[in-house]
Amino acid sequence: MHVRTNAPLAPLTTLGIGGNAAHLAELTDLDDFGDVVELARREQVPLILGSGSNVLVADAGCAVPVVRMATHGAVFERAPDGSVVVTVQAGHPLQELVEETIGNGLTGMETLIGIPGTVGATPVQNVGAYGQEVADILVDVTAWDWTAGREVTLSAADCRLGHRTSIFKRSNRWTLLTVTFRLRPAQLSTPITYGMVAKLLGIAKGESVPLDEAAAAVLAVRRSKGMVLDASDPDNRNVGSVFLSPVVNGGQAEELRAEEAPVNDFPDGLTRVSASWLIKAAGFTLGQTIAPGVRMSTKHFTLVAGGQATAAAFAEAARTVADAVQKATGIRLTPEPDLFGDEPAYLRLKQDALASAAP
Repeated sequence: MHVRTNAPLAPLTTLGIGGNAAHLAELTDLDDFGDVVELARREQVPLILGSGSNVLVADAGCAVPVVRMATHGAVFERAPDGSVVVTVQAGHPLQELVEETIGNGLTGMETLIGIPGTVGATPVQNVGAYGQEVADILVDVTAWDWTAGREVTLSAADCRLGHRTSIFKRSNRWTLLTVTFRLRPAQLSTPITYGMVAKLLGIAKGESVPLDEAAAAVLAVRRSKGMVLDASDPDNRNVGSVFLSPVVNGGQAEELRAEEAPVNDFPDGLTRVSASWLIKAAGFTLGQTIAPGVRMSTKHFTLVAGGQATAAAFAEAARTVADAVQKATGIRLTPEPDLFGDEPAYLRLKQDALASAAP
């Protein structure tokens, strides 16, 4: 495993923002993970970078070592109950895996099509979209436990998956190595529950369609929102949804539904409202400049970078949006992207959101 010093991180992220890593290594073979352990012994436990689609790199760069997880490979095995268990290397692109499962006639991941990122990030975020999420199909993960100094296997229950969260979120104790899912052979998708997707397919919500048709419709909806990475798209430099969908109480949910806001009940028992709807309700417009080099997408209410955008400007823009939403609706937004390095304004924004959410 080759380690570079003072290596640029911005080109390895979808925002294209930030400075250099003091030490950057790329892992392509799990047999070489011992080199990562040695790097940690010499320096400190590294940050793990996949495709950089949920990362904000500080302008001053990152003093903590960074390991780019670039391992590939997926093994499919038929289980006695007829399901198919697939074990995937953490660095394997999620898009490639979803396409392979559809090609193999397996349901469970078809609506995750078009999500950038690596498979190793999916349990961390409990990645989900358009009616499916990792919690529905996760069997277990293997990970390096930096506290115990050994490889461990954690069951889906051990991972404590929630809405865009898990035990891995905001913790550097574990580095994920492989992820195992259980999928089901099927010709038809899981029921389509999202209105935009159902409308595009010409079906009622709750109906199913062939796997490839469901995936194509989801991909079209994502593309219409600028949520598919495309170098020719001026809104391409983004991290998807910058803010988590916030939790609302019963009274808030009732009021928001009366305003036709997208309010949904989640498997964890909590009710959440769309962050993008709140941003629009706070008076922002598509394409609006929020901070130098940072604006609203022209397709969807999320922040995108352009020109000479900086991490400081992105943090400023996120703060402006969060403050305006709270003033207009009384609801505090929590920014989702992970921070590599030190950007005080962004850290304060996250801490403020966590403090406001505390009971």
